[in-house]
Amino acid sequence: MANTRIVTVGAPDDLGLRKVLIDGRSVGRVWSEEQLLRLLSREGVEDGHPIRFLGEDGTYWPDRAWIRRATGLCVVFGLLVTACLLFRIGMADSGDALTYGGRIAGFTVLVVAVVEVTAAAAAVDFWELRRWRFSGVVVLAGVVITLLCSISVVLLQMGERFTDYTVIAIGLLVWSSVALVELAKCRAWNGLTIPRKIAIGVIVSTLLAVANLAYAQIYVPYVTTPLIQSGAEFREANQEKAGASMYVTAHLYVKNAGQVPVYVLGSSYWIHGGPASGPPEVRTADYKLIYDGEFVTPVGHVLNPGEEVAQDVVVEIKDPEKRGFEAIKAQTEVYVIRKDRMTLATDFKHSNLERKKWRFGVMCEQGDPPGAKSRYWTNISNSSEMLNVTRGQQRITVWRVASGNWPRVDVHVSPPGERISFVPNLPLENQEASERYGLSQVRGATAQTPYRELLEKARSTEKGASPPK
Repeated sequence: MANTRIVTVGAPDDLGLRKVLIDGRSVGRVWSEEQLLRLLSREGVEDGHPIRFLGEDGTYWPDRAWIRRATGLCVVFGLLVTACLLFRIGMADSGDALTYGGRIAGFTVLVVAVVEVTAAAAAVDFWELRRWRFSGVVVLAGVVITLLCSISVVLLQMGERFTDYTVIAIGLLVWSSVALVELAKCRAWNGLTIPRKIAIGVIVSTLLAVANLAYAQIYVPYVTTPLIQSGAEFREANQEKAGASMYVTAHLYVKNAGQVPVYVLGSSYWIHGGPASGPPEVRTADYKLIYDGEFVTPVGHVLNPGEEVAQDVVVEIKDPEKRGFEAIKAQTEVYVIRKDRMTLATDFKHSNLERKKWRFGVMCEQGDPPGAKSRYWTNISNSSEMLNVTRGQQRITVWRVASGNWPRVDVHVSPPGERISFVPNLPLENQEASERYGLSQVRGATAQTPYRELLEKARSTEKGASPPK
Protein backbone atom coordinates (compact mmCIF):
# COMPACT_ATOMS: atom_id res chain seq x y z
CA MET A 1 0.00 0.00 0.00
CA ALA A 2 2.94 2.27 0.62
CA ASN A 3 3.76 2.21 -3.11
CA THR A 4 0.21 2.95 -4.29
CA ARG A 5 0.22 5.91 -6.68
CA ILE A 6 -2.15 8.78 -5.91
CA VAL A 7 -4.08 10.00 -8.96
CA THR A 8 -5.86 13.33 -8.67
CA VAL A 9 -8.07 15.04 -11.25
CA GLY A 10 -8.64 18.75 -10.72
CA ALA A 11 -11.77 20.79 -11.23
CA PRO A 12 -12.69 21.88 -14.77
CA ASP A 13 -11.29 25.26 -15.89
CA ASP A 14 -13.09 27.82 -18.03
CA LEU A 15 -12.91 25.63 -21.14
CA GLY A 16 -13.73 22.37 -19.33
CA LEU A 17 -10.12 21.18 -19.24
CA ARG A 18 -9.19 19.15 -16.11
CA LYS A 19 -5.67 18.88 -14.76
CA VAL A 20 -4.30 15.39 -13.93
CA LEU A 21 -1.70 14.85 -11.17
CA ILE A 22 0.06 11.63 -10.16
CA ASP A 23 1.71 11.75 -6.77
CA GLY A 24 1.39 15.55 -6.85
CA ARG A 25 3.14 15.83 -10.23
CA SER A 26 1.23 17.26 -13.18
CA VAL A 27 1.15 14.84 -16.10
CA GLY A 28 -1.25 16.66 -18.41
CA ARG A 29 -4.78 17.93 -18.97
CA VAL A 30 -7.77 16.15 -20.43
CA TRP A 31 -11.11 17.13 -21.93
CA SER A 32 -13.01 13.87 -21.39
CA GLU A 33 -13.01 10.54 -19.60
CA GLU A 34 -11.59 8.79 -22.67
CA GLN A 35 -8.60 11.13 -22.72
CA LEU A 36 -8.12 10.56 -19.00
CA LEU A 37 -7.96 6.78 -19.44
CA ARG A 38 -5.47 7.09 -22.32
CA LEU A 39 -3.28 9.43 -20.29
CA LEU A 40 -3.27 7.08 -17.27
CA SER A 41 -2.46 4.14 -19.50
CA ARG A 42 0.60 5.98 -20.90
CA GLU A 43 1.70 6.76 -17.36
CA GLY A 44 1.44 3.07 -16.35
CA VAL A 45 -1.66 3.33 -14.15
CA GLU A 46 -3.80 0.21 -14.35
CA ASP A 47 -7.50 0.24 -15.13
CA GLY A 48 -9.68 0.51 -12.06
CA HIS A 49 -7.06 2.40 -10.07
CA PRO A 50 -8.74 4.74 -7.56
CA ILE A 51 -8.95 8.34 -8.72
CA ARG A 52 -9.58 11.37 -6.60
CA PHE A 53 -11.75 14.03 -8.26
CA LEU A 54 -11.72 17.66 -7.09
CA GLY A 55 -14.53 20.10 -7.56
CA GLU A 56 -16.69 17.74 -9.63
CA ASP A 57 -16.97 13.97 -9.85
CA GLY A 58 -15.90 11.75 -12.74
CA THR A 59 -19.19 12.16 -14.54
CA TYR A 60 -18.84 15.89 -15.11
CA TRP A 61 -17.05 16.74 -18.35
CA PRO A 62 -18.44 20.11 -19.55
CA ASP A 63 -16.36 20.31 -22.73
CA ARG A 64 -18.22 20.63 -26.04
CA ALA A 65 -15.53 19.85 -28.57
CA TRP A 66 -17.23 21.28 -31.65
CA ILE A 67 -18.04 24.59 -29.95
CA ARG A 68 -14.54 24.90 -28.54
CA ARG A 69 -12.85 24.09 -31.85
CA ALA A 70 -15.16 26.38 -33.81
CA THR A 71 -14.35 29.24 -31.42
CA GLY A 72 -10.63 28.58 -31.69
CA LEU A 73 -10.86 28.38 -35.49
CA CYS A 74 -12.62 31.76 -35.66
CA VAL A 75 -9.96 33.34 -33.46
CA VAL A 76 -7.15 31.86 -35.57
CA PHE A 77 -8.82 33.06 -38.77
CA GLY A 78 -9.17 36.65 -37.51
CA LEU A 79 -5.58 36.77 -36.30
CA LEU A 80 -4.25 35.45 -39.62
CA VAL A 81 -6.31 37.96 -41.61
CA THR A 82 -4.86 40.76 -39.50
CA ALA A 83 -1.35 39.34 -39.95
CA CYS A 84 -1.75 39.22 -43.76
CA LEU A 85 -2.86 42.86 -43.92
CA LEU A 86 -0.06 43.97 -41.62
CA PHE A 87 2.52 42.00 -43.62
CA ARG A 88 1.38 43.70 -46.81
CA ILE A 89 1.56 47.17 -45.28
CA GLY A 90 4.83 46.49 -43.47
CA MET A 91 6.60 45.03 -46.51
CA ALA A 92 5.58 48.00 -48.65
CA ASP A 93 6.53 50.67 -46.11
CA SER A 94 9.77 49.11 -44.88
CA GLY A 95 11.26 49.31 -48.35
CA ASP A 96 9.34 52.01 -50.21
CA ALA A 97 8.17 54.59 -47.64
CA LEU A 98 9.30 58.08 -48.60
CA THR A 99 10.62 59.04 -45.16
CA TYR A 100 12.88 57.48 -42.57
CA GLY A 101 10.06 57.54 -40.04
CA GLY A 102 7.81 55.77 -42.53
CA ARG A 103 10.32 52.95 -42.99
CA ILE A 104 10.75 52.56 -39.24
CA ALA A 105 6.98 52.36 -38.99
CA GLY A 106 7.03 49.69 -41.72
CA PHE A 107 9.47 47.53 -39.78
CA THR A 108 7.34 48.03 -36.66
CA VAL A 109 4.26 46.84 -38.55
CA LEU A 110 6.20 43.74 -39.65
CA VAL A 111 7.06 42.97 -36.02
CA VAL A 112 3.41 43.36 -35.08
CA ALA A 113 2.46 41.01 -37.92
CA VAL A 114 4.86 38.38 -36.51
CA VAL A 115 3.14 38.82 -33.13
CA GLU A 116 -0.21 38.16 -34.81
CA VAL A 117 1.09 34.93 -36.37
CA THR A 118 2.46 33.86 -32.98
CA ALA A 119 -0.91 34.65 -31.42
CA ALA A 120 -2.63 32.46 -34.02
CA ALA A 121 -0.33 29.57 -33.10
CA ALA A 122 -0.97 30.23 -29.40
CA ALA A 123 -4.73 30.19 -30.05
CA VAL A 124 -4.44 26.59 -31.28
CA ASP A 125 -2.73 25.64 -28.01
CA PHE A 126 -5.14 27.70 -25.89
CA TRP A 127 -8.24 25.95 -27.28
CA GLU A 128 -6.66 22.49 -27.26
CA LEU A 129 -4.29 21.28 -24.51
CA ARG A 130 -2.91 24.55 -23.10
CA ARG A 131 0.58 23.14 -22.88
CA TRP A 132 2.07 26.62 -23.02
CA ARG A 133 1.52 28.66 -19.88
CA PHE A 134 1.34 32.03 -21.63
CA SER A 135 -0.76 31.02 -24.68
CA GLY A 136 -3.81 32.88 -23.39
CA VAL A 137 -1.81 36.06 -22.79
CA VAL A 138 -0.36 35.96 -26.32
CA VAL A 139 -3.81 35.42 -27.84
CA LEU A 140 -5.15 38.30 -25.77
CA ALA A 141 -2.34 40.55 -27.02
CA GLY A 142 -3.05 39.58 -30.64
CA VAL A 143 -6.76 40.33 -30.31
CA VAL A 144 -6.06 43.69 -28.66
CA ILE A 145 -3.69 44.58 -31.53
CA THR A 146 -6.40 43.72 -34.05
CA LEU A 147 -8.90 45.85 -32.13
CA LEU A 148 -6.56 48.86 -32.07
CA CYS A 149 -5.63 48.48 -35.74
CA SER A 150 -9.26 48.23 -36.86
CA ILE A 151 -10.26 51.24 -34.75
CA SER A 152 -7.38 53.24 -36.27
CA VAL A 153 -8.39 52.37 -39.83
CA VAL A 154 -12.06 53.18 -39.19
CA LEU A 155 -11.14 56.55 -37.66
CA LEU A 156 -8.79 57.37 -40.54
CA GLN A 157 -11.52 56.44 -43.02
CA MET A 158 -13.84 59.14 -41.64
CA GLY A 159 -14.17 61.77 -44.32
CA GLU A 160 -12.51 59.53 -46.91
CA ARG A 161 -13.89 57.36 -49.68
CA PHE A 162 -15.52 54.06 -48.71
CA THR A 163 -13.11 51.29 -49.81
CA ASP A 164 -12.76 47.53 -49.46
CA TYR A 165 -10.44 48.09 -46.53
CA THR A 166 -13.24 49.90 -44.73
CA VAL A 167 -15.36 46.76 -44.86
CA ILE A 168 -12.45 44.62 -43.66
CA ALA A 169 -11.70 47.03 -40.81
CA ILE A 170 -15.32 47.07 -39.65
CA GLY A 171 -15.45 43.28 -39.79
CA LEU A 172 -12.25 42.96 -37.76
CA LEU A 173 -13.55 45.52 -35.27
CA VAL A 174 -16.67 43.43 -34.62
CA TRP A 175 -14.65 40.19 -34.53
CA SER A 176 -12.04 41.50 -32.09
CA SER A 177 -14.72 42.88 -29.77
CA VAL A 178 -16.47 39.51 -29.58
CA ALA A 179 -13.15 37.66 -29.21
CA LEU A 180 -12.10 40.01 -26.40
CA VAL A 181 -15.30 39.26 -24.49
CA GLU A 182 -14.73 35.52 -24.93
CA LEU A 183 -11.14 35.78 -23.71
CA ALA A 184 -12.29 37.79 -20.70
CA LYS A 185 -14.69 34.99 -19.79
CA CYS A 186 -11.81 32.50 -20.01
CA ARG A 187 -9.53 34.76 -17.95
CA ALA A 188 -6.83 34.50 -20.63
CA TRP A 189 -4.48 36.72 -18.65
CA ASN A 190 -3.91 34.00 -16.01
CA GLY A 191 -0.28 32.97 -15.78
CA LEU A 192 1.09 36.42 -16.51
CA THR A 193 3.32 37.32 -13.60
CA ILE A 194 5.61 40.28 -14.23
CA PRO A 195 7.05 42.24 -11.31
CA ARG A 196 5.43 45.64 -11.13
CA LYS A 197 8.71 47.58 -10.97
CA ILE A 198 10.07 45.84 -14.07
CA ALA A 199 6.85 46.42 -15.98
CA ILE A 200 6.80 50.13 -15.10
CA GLY A 201 10.47 50.51 -16.08
CA VAL A 202 9.95 48.82 -19.45
CA ILE A 203 6.84 50.89 -20.21
CA VAL A 204 8.47 54.21 -19.30
CA SER A 205 11.66 53.45 -21.27
CA THR A 206 9.66 52.39 -24.32
CA LEU A 207 7.48 55.50 -24.23
CA LEU A 208 10.51 57.79 -23.98
CA ALA A 209 12.27 56.06 -26.88
CA VAL A 210 9.15 56.15 -29.05
CA ALA A 211 8.52 59.82 -28.24
CA ASN A 212 12.09 60.78 -29.10
CA LEU A 213 12.01 58.85 -32.39
CA ALA A 214 8.62 60.30 -33.34
CA TYR A 215 9.78 63.86 -32.67
CA ALA A 216 13.14 63.61 -34.46
CA GLN A 217 12.19 61.47 -37.45
CA ILE A 218 8.50 62.12 -38.00
CA TYR A 219 7.33 65.40 -36.47
CA VAL A 220 10.30 67.60 -37.39
CA PRO A 221 10.44 66.51 -41.09
CA TYR A 222 6.66 66.82 -41.33
CA VAL A 223 6.46 70.42 -40.10
CA THR A 224 9.48 71.55 -42.14
CA THR A 225 8.06 73.63 -44.97
CA PRO A 226 9.56 73.91 -48.46
CA LEU A 227 11.31 77.17 -49.39
CA ILE A 228 10.95 77.81 -53.10
CA GLN A 229 12.34 80.97 -54.69
CA SER A 230 11.40 82.13 -58.17
CA GLY A 231 11.79 85.27 -60.21
CA ALA A 232 12.66 86.94 -63.48
CA GLU A 233 14.97 89.68 -64.74
CA PHE A 234 15.53 91.45 -68.03
CA ARG A 235 18.91 91.27 -69.69
CA GLU A 236 20.01 92.49 -73.12
CA ALA A 237 17.74 93.97 -75.76
CA ASN A 238 18.56 94.70 -79.40
CA GLN A 239 17.01 95.87 -82.63
CA GLU A 240 18.62 95.29 -86.02
CA LYS A 241 17.31 98.48 -87.59
CA ALA A 242 14.71 101.14 -87.07
CA GLY A 243 11.18 99.86 -87.54
CA ALA A 244 12.24 96.24 -87.06
CA SER A 245 11.16 94.00 -84.21
CA MET A 246 12.86 94.39 -80.86
CA TYR A 247 14.24 91.29 -79.14
CA VAL A 248 14.36 91.24 -75.36
CA THR A 249 16.03 88.50 -73.31
CA ALA A 250 14.40 87.56 -70.00
CA HIS A 251 16.08 85.32 -67.42
CA LEU A 252 13.67 83.04 -65.51
CA TYR A 253 14.56 80.81 -62.59
CA VAL A 254 13.19 78.72 -59.73
CA LYS A 255 15.33 77.44 -56.85
CA ASN A 256 14.72 75.07 -53.96
CA ALA A 257 16.34 76.94 -51.06
CA GLY A 258 14.81 74.68 -48.39
CA GLN A 259 15.34 71.13 -47.15
CA VAL A 260 12.32 69.42 -48.72
CA PRO A 261 12.37 68.03 -52.30
CA VAL A 262 9.37 68.96 -54.42
CA TYR A 263 7.75 68.14 -57.74
CA VAL A 264 7.16 71.10 -60.06
CA LEU A 265 3.67 70.38 -61.38
CA GLY A 266 3.44 73.42 -63.60
CA SER A 267 5.24 76.67 -64.33
CA SER A 268 4.23 79.88 -66.05
CA TYR A 269 5.81 83.17 -66.98
CA TRP A 270 4.22 86.29 -68.39
CA ILE A 271 5.75 89.26 -70.22
CA HIS A 272 3.35 92.22 -70.02
CA GLY A 273 3.45 95.78 -71.18
CA GLY A 274 1.50 98.55 -69.48
CA PRO A 275 1.60 101.53 -67.14
CA ALA A 276 4.69 102.20 -65.05
CA SER A 277 2.82 102.38 -61.74
CA GLY A 278 1.34 99.30 -60.11
CA PRO A 279 -1.69 98.31 -58.04
CA PRO A 280 -3.89 99.64 -56.60
CA GLU A 281 -3.65 102.63 -58.99
CA VAL A 282 -3.51 100.29 -62.01
CA ARG A 283 -5.75 97.31 -62.69
CA THR A 284 -4.43 94.03 -64.03
CA ALA A 285 -6.63 94.54 -67.08
CA ASP A 286 -4.47 97.55 -68.04
CA TYR A 287 -1.53 95.24 -68.81
CA LYS A 288 -1.33 93.65 -72.25
CA LEU A 289 0.19 90.21 -72.67
CA ILE A 290 3.23 90.18 -74.94
CA TYR A 291 4.39 86.62 -74.41
CA ASP A 292 3.82 83.70 -72.04
CA GLY A 293 4.86 80.07 -71.61
CA GLU A 294 6.36 77.55 -69.22
CA PHE A 295 10.00 77.51 -68.20
CA VAL A 296 10.34 74.28 -66.18
CA THR A 297 10.06 71.17 -68.33
CA PRO A 298 9.04 68.43 -68.30
CA VAL A 299 6.05 68.63 -65.97
CA GLY A 300 6.66 66.75 -62.75
CA HIS A 301 10.33 67.81 -62.65
CA VAL A 302 11.94 66.96 -59.29
CA LEU A 303 13.56 69.96 -57.61
CA ASN A 304 15.89 68.75 -54.89
CA PRO A 305 17.22 70.97 -52.06
CA GLY A 306 19.81 73.41 -53.42
CA GLU A 307 18.86 72.74 -57.05
CA GLU A 308 17.99 75.56 -59.44
CA VAL A 309 16.30 75.52 -62.84
CA ALA A 310 16.89 78.57 -65.04
CA GLN A 311 16.02 79.48 -68.60
CA ASP A 312 16.62 82.49 -70.85
CA VAL A 313 13.81 83.31 -73.24
CA VAL A 314 13.93 85.76 -76.14
CA VAL A 315 10.75 87.77 -76.58
CA GLU A 316 9.97 89.44 -79.89
CA ILE A 317 8.12 92.76 -79.74
CA LYS A 318 6.83 93.77 -83.14
CA ASP A 319 6.52 97.44 -84.07
CA PRO A 320 8.11 98.54 -80.81
CA GLU A 321 7.86 102.27 -81.64
CA LYS A 322 4.08 102.05 -81.98
CA ARG A 323 3.55 100.45 -78.59
CA GLY A 324 2.19 102.76 -75.94
CA PHE A 325 3.82 100.99 -73.02
CA GLU A 326 5.32 102.90 -70.14
CA ALA A 327 6.97 99.80 -68.70
CA ILE A 328 7.47 96.14 -69.44
CA LYS A 329 7.42 93.53 -66.68
CA ALA A 330 8.10 89.82 -66.30
CA GLN A 331 6.66 87.55 -63.65
CA THR A 332 6.86 83.82 -62.86
CA GLU A 333 4.69 81.32 -61.05
CA VAL A 334 5.16 77.65 -60.16
CA TYR A 335 2.98 75.00 -58.55
CA VAL A 336 4.88 72.58 -56.34
CA ILE A 337 3.97 69.56 -54.25
CA ARG A 338 6.12 67.85 -51.62
CA LYS A 339 8.02 64.80 -52.82
CA ASP A 340 8.24 63.34 -49.31
CA ARG A 341 4.45 63.00 -49.07
CA MET A 342 3.53 61.44 -52.39
CA THR A 343 4.95 59.88 -55.54
CA LEU A 344 4.01 60.72 -59.11
CA ALA A 345 3.79 57.93 -61.64
CA THR A 346 6.57 57.92 -64.22
CA ASP A 347 4.10 58.40 -67.09
CA PHE A 348 2.98 61.84 -65.84
CA LYS A 349 5.14 63.83 -68.23
CA HIS A 350 3.88 61.75 -71.18
CA SER A 351 0.20 61.60 -70.17
CA ASN A 352 -0.69 64.63 -72.28
CA LEU A 353 0.50 62.91 -75.44
CA GLU A 354 -1.07 59.56 -74.63
CA ARG A 355 -4.62 60.75 -73.98
CA LYS A 356 -5.23 62.26 -77.43
CA LYS A 357 -8.48 63.99 -76.54
CA TRP A 358 -7.91 67.06 -78.66
CA ARG A 359 -9.94 68.78 -81.29
CA PHE A 360 -8.39 71.89 -82.77
CA GLY A 361 -6.54 72.65 -79.54
CA VAL A 362 -9.60 72.50 -77.28
CA MET A 363 -10.22 69.81 -74.69
CA CYS A 364 -13.37 67.89 -75.52
CA GLU A 365 -13.83 66.06 -72.23
CA GLN A 366 -16.73 67.26 -70.13
CA GLY A 367 -15.75 68.86 -66.83
CA ASP A 368 -12.45 70.38 -67.96
CA PRO A 369 -11.95 74.10 -67.22
CA PRO A 370 -13.17 76.45 -69.98
CA GLY A 371 -10.31 77.38 -72.24
CA ALA A 372 -8.15 74.38 -71.32
CA LYS A 373 -5.31 74.03 -73.82
CA SER A 374 -3.53 71.00 -72.39
CA ARG A 375 -3.89 68.47 -69.60
CA TYR A 376 -1.58 66.14 -67.71
CA TRP A 377 -2.91 63.62 -65.22
CA THR A 378 -1.82 60.51 -63.39
CA ASN A 379 -2.50 58.48 -60.26
CA ILE A 380 -0.39 59.27 -57.22
CA SER A 381 0.87 57.11 -54.37
CA ASN A 382 0.91 58.41 -50.80
CA SER A 383 4.02 58.45 -48.64
CA SER A 384 3.06 55.16 -46.95
CA GLU A 385 0.97 52.09 -47.68
CA MET A 386 -1.21 52.83 -44.65
CA LEU A 387 -2.25 56.13 -46.24
CA ASN A 388 -2.91 54.34 -49.53
CA VAL A 389 -5.17 51.95 -47.63
CA THR A 390 -7.14 54.66 -45.83
CA ARG A 391 -7.29 57.33 -48.54
CA GLY A 392 -7.83 55.07 -51.50
CA GLN A 393 -6.70 55.93 -55.01
CA GLN A 394 -5.89 59.58 -55.67
CA ARG A 395 -5.32 61.38 -58.93
CA ILE A 396 -3.57 64.64 -59.77
CA THR A 397 -4.54 66.65 -62.85
CA VAL A 398 -2.79 69.74 -64.23
CA TRP A 399 -4.35 71.99 -66.88
CA ARG A 400 -2.91 74.89 -68.80
CA VAL A 401 -5.80 77.29 -69.35
CA ALA A 402 -6.02 80.20 -71.75
CA SER A 403 -7.49 83.13 -69.84
CA GLY A 404 -7.06 86.36 -71.76
CA ASN A 405 -3.98 88.33 -70.74
CA TRP A 406 -3.32 86.01 -67.78
CA PRO A 407 -3.07 82.37 -68.87
CA ARG A 408 -2.96 80.13 -65.82
CA VAL A 409 -2.37 76.63 -64.47
CA ASP A 410 -5.15 74.71 -62.68
CA VAL A 411 -4.29 71.80 -60.39
CA HIS A 412 -6.72 69.19 -59.06
CA VAL A 413 -5.91 66.54 -56.43
CA SER A 414 -8.88 64.27 -55.87
CA PRO A 415 -10.15 60.69 -56.13
CA PRO A 416 -10.81 59.50 -59.70
CA GLY A 417 -14.12 60.79 -60.98
CA GLU A 418 -14.19 63.81 -58.64
CA ARG A 419 -12.91 67.31 -59.26
CA ILE A 420 -11.44 69.26 -56.33
CA SER A 421 -9.77 72.38 -57.70
CA PHE A 422 -6.76 74.05 -56.12
CA VAL A 423 -7.64 77.74 -55.87
CA PRO A 424 -4.72 79.79 -54.47
CA ASN A 425 -6.94 82.71 -53.45
CA LEU A 426 -9.21 80.50 -51.33
CA PRO A 427 -6.97 78.85 -48.72
CA LEU A 428 -9.83 77.08 -46.93
CA GLU A 429 -10.82 75.38 -50.17
CA ASN A 430 -7.27 74.02 -50.51
CA GLN A 431 -6.67 73.16 -46.88
CA GLU A 432 -6.94 69.40 -47.33
CA ALA A 433 -4.59 69.18 -50.33
CA SER A 434 -2.16 71.64 -48.75
CA GLU A 435 -1.97 69.77 -45.46
CA ARG A 436 -1.76 66.32 -47.01
CA TYR A 437 0.67 66.88 -49.84
CA GLY A 438 2.12 70.36 -49.35
CA LEU A 439 0.57 71.58 -52.60
CA SER A 440 1.26 75.29 -52.97
CA GLN A 441 1.48 78.12 -55.45
CA VAL A 442 4.73 80.12 -55.55
CA ARG A 443 4.48 83.52 -57.20
CA GLY A 444 7.91 84.80 -58.17
CA ALA A 445 9.35 88.27 -57.83
CA THR A 446 8.34 90.70 -60.57
CA ALA A 447 10.96 92.32 -62.81
CA GLN A 448 9.96 95.67 -64.33
CA THR A 449 11.89 98.08 -66.50
CA PRO A 450 10.96 101.35 -68.31
CA TYR A 451 9.94 100.61 -71.86
CA ARG A 452 11.55 103.68 -73.43
CA GLU A 453 14.84 102.96 -71.70
CA LEU A 454 14.72 99.41 -73.02
CA LEU A 455 13.94 100.66 -76.52
CA GLU A 456 16.83 103.13 -76.48
CA LYS A 457 19.13 100.38 -75.29
CA ALA A 458 18.01 98.18 -78.18
CA ARG A 459 18.57 100.99 -80.72
CA SER A 460 22.09 101.53 -79.46
CA THR A 461 23.02 97.93 -80.35
CA GLU A 462 25.67 97.76 -83.03
CA LYS A 463 24.22 97.57 -86.49
CA GLY A 464 24.37 94.14 -88.01
CA ALA A 465 24.24 92.32 -84.66
CA SER A 466 21.87 89.39 -84.79
CA PRO A 467 19.40 88.70 -81.96
CA PRO A 468 20.32 85.92 -79.53
CA LYS A 469 18.81 82.54 -80.20
